[in-house]
Amino acid sequence: MYHEHTIGVVIPAYNEEGYVGEVIDTLPSFVDRAYVIDDGSTDDTWLEITEHSTEYNATHSATNGYDARVVPIQHKVNRGVGGAIKTGYLQALEDGIDVTAVMGGDGQMDPDVLTKFIDPVVEGKAHYAKGNRFMKFQTLDAMPRFRLFGNTLLSLLTKISSGYWNISDPQNGYTAISQEALQRVDIDGMYEYYGYCNDLLVRLNLADCRVADVVHSADTVYDDDWKSHINYSAYVPKVSYMLLHRFLWRLNQKYILKDFRPFAAAYYLGAGVTGLGVAKLVSTLATRREQSNSWFFTALSGVVLLLAAMVLDRIENEDKGVQVRETPTSLTTTDVSKNGRTESKAIPADDD
Repeated sequence: MYHEHTIGVVIPAYNEEGYVGEVIDTLPSFVDRAYVIDDGSTDDTWLEITEHSTEYNATHSATNGYDARVVPIQHKVNRGVGGAIKTGYLQALEDGIDVTAVMGGDGQMDPDVLTKFIDPVVEGKAHYAKGNRFMKFQTLDAMPRFRLFGNTLLSLLTKISSGYWNISDPQNGYTAISQEALQRVDIDGMYEYYGYCNDLLVRLNLADCRVADVVHSADTVYDDDWKSHINYSAYVPKVSYMLLHRFLWRLNQKYILKDFRPFAAAYYLGAGVTGLGVAKLVSTLATRREQSNSWFFTALSGVVLLLAAMVLDRIENEDKGVQVRETPTSLTTTDVSKNGRTESKAIPADDD
């Protein structure tokens, strides 16, 4: 238990033999329940999970009425990291866990800093907290260039799709979520591929949840033996398409069906007018007619409408983002209000 809140940790693992055991062994003492999910691994990940779970439970007594600290769960078929996390989230809901964090089974997430992700949720400043490596630019050199580029692109697309315009690094998997947020979002429908974290942000926005970006270092995450399971040539297009679908879903559900906002119409009108301008250009080039500037002004009008819609969308959601930065003595949150003014509040330093 941590500050009178029960704490759960979901640990997804796919072919993490040699890594996931150490993740279990180094779980912080305040964790009440850890759900370690073997997502259809083809190596000895499941054997390692069961052995280390048995040993951990034998040396750490159960708390708050639970029968064991570590709960091994096995997927017979690989469902993707989102599917594994979904399983853990649903189990945490069933067990009534107050705050549920996610730590990868590859050992890349430092358990010693778990409290800084839990703090904003425990203190009621946010329903969901996630790491943001972009807030610590001096450590970004440690991130592979192709990964940094892909993350930057997906950050921009996720801002548009989710409505959390002041939240970045959506692919960061070190997170914590409140029981209330899990109850308010449709976890059963969460995307099961690697883009689950982007999809979850859209669902959190629809549920009017506040999200905290927690400064997180990238300097100790990638070692010489580290290899990603992600095929980026398939990952970026697949997740980008999902984000387009979720963006339209958010627009329709939140700003047309639930409570109409004019900028929703501006999004659609801007996209249509921009498309018309592009179609005019293609037609002109295909028929080799004398060039006209009408396509340019049509497309420009569409782009202006889209930009105006984005600005209004950002204003609508600006109070739903919180930034948590480290100082030498504490963590500081910066709440961004709709009028652009900021208010900083100190948070006590992490404690176990």
